[in-house]
Amino acid sequence: MGIIDFSNRKDVLIIAELSANHKGSLDIAIETIRAAKRAGADAIKLQTYTADTLTIDSKKNDFIINNGSIWDGKNFYELYQEAYTPWEWHSKLFEVAKEEGLMCFSSPFDKTAVDFLEELEVPCYKIASFEITDIPLIEYVASKGKPIILSTGIATLEDIELALKTIRNVGNNEIALLKCTSSYPAPLEEANLVMIEDFKNRFDVTTGLSDHTLGSAAAVVATCLGAKIIEKHFILNHSIGGPDASFSLDEKEFTQMVQEIRAAEKSIGNVTYELTEKQKAGKAFSRSLYVVEDIKKGTLFTGSNIRSIRPGFGLHPKYLKYLIGKEARKNFTKGDRLTENDLK
Repeated sequence: MGIIDFSNRKDVLIIAELSANHKGSLDIAIETIRAAKRAGADAIKLQTYTADTLTIDSKKNDFIINNGSIWDGKNFYELYQEAYTPWEWHSKLFEVAKEEGLMCFSSPFDKTAVDFLEELEVPCYKIASFEITDIPLIEYVASKGKPIILSTGIATLEDIELALKTIRNVGNNEIALLKCTSSYPAPLEEANLVMIEDFKNRFDVTTGLSDHTLGSAAAVVATCLGAKIIEKHFILNHSIGGPDASFSLDEKEFTQMVQEIRAAEKSIGNVTYELTEKQKAGKAFSRSLYVVEDIKKGTLFTGSNIRSIRPGFGLHPKYLKYLIGKEARKNFTKGDRLTENDLK
């Protein structure tokens, strides 16, 4: 097992994704981490890349974003130049997260980022949804022997199978697979959260959700479907703006999501037919067999002098047919409960 035992977590790991929500300010990034802690996050996630490690600065049509996203019209280089988290900040951000009691890790986007993060002793790695087809990167990350969170936003079944095979082939078996809809923001009707359970059964992995929908409904439903990891973009204040602001939650919204996830966890429970003490107490409002007229010894029980009524302290109603027509073996007064002794 690695540093983080995904498979044996009892509660949902809630990750606040910093992404580009720092607006180029280290102070904002630091305060965002502190706010994520206040909001109830368990971990903070960064992204480790530069514009040059992701793409080239080109104005050719191929490099202009035009797929119906909120970033249409920009070229890739401009977007990533605006959005990246400076590498010189990382050490400080990891330090602040540690002070706050938050796990801190990152998504690397090339081998140099992996090497850099290794120096910071990251506890695990996240493979971003758009990187799931970058098999050389996945293999290199997996070779570090640390848990891997793998996002599936653009992945076909074959893509997922190949990525998992790549990770496992180097002897790394601590994997979490996140359902993800790579649309920003993602329509709720495209969340397709039923895949979470299929991931678990089909691939034998810990499952979760990388959530780009608005609000917290998808995160709560995912929890009820067995997700053990919820990742959501977090912003200190929507007024900061930036490439990811429109589908991020602020502190108040994130706090509400955390509360709803924790409430959902409590409601899930375990498969059991044993009654809780509160349920047992509630049996007072169930029905049982009572005497509803005074009965003298030797009188026959009838549908008029015994009935199935509330409360539930008497004999089980299933014995009503058996008792009708039998002789009472003692005197009864109205309101006496019938017991197993009356069956003998």
